Amino acid sequence: EEKRIREFYQSRGLDRVTQPSSDDTVGGDPMGLPYSTFDHSRAHYFRYDEHVSLCLEKQSSSKDKSKAVLQHKYVRCSVRAQIRHLRRVLCHRLGLPPQHVQILFNNEPLPDHMTMKQLWLSRWFGKPAPLLLHYSIKDKRR
Repeated sequence: EEKRIREFYQSRGLDRVTQPSSDDTVGGDPMGLPYSTFDHSRAHYFRYDEHVSLCLEKQSSSKDKSKAVLQHKYVRCSVRAQIRHLRRVLCHRLGLPPQHVQILFNNEPLPDHMTMKQLWLSRWFGKPAPLLLHYSIKDKRR
């Protein structure tokens, strides 16, 4: 059992939480609470990152008869993700080239370099999740 516990913690890059003895509080928590140290060098870069929930809806227009609508419109991603990444995923799911898809917030196109955190803080702060974004599909003849 001890071997399985040790392998579990090692596979995740964690040190096992131990109860410090009363005379072994040097370098630990002065309150004597259990603690663990986390080795960031072996951790996954985005696993412990903040996340944002998005709702991607197709912008409706009277002339648009396209069937390109997402089946799963809710997305959860890292706050470090950029609009360009979201657009690529959207294009892949819809089977369209990237130049035909545009991501909008309040009918305003969003720049590719904007991160989800910038978008959330500048335009959605204080509102309930999920962040509502729209996408439009440009006419292929243009």
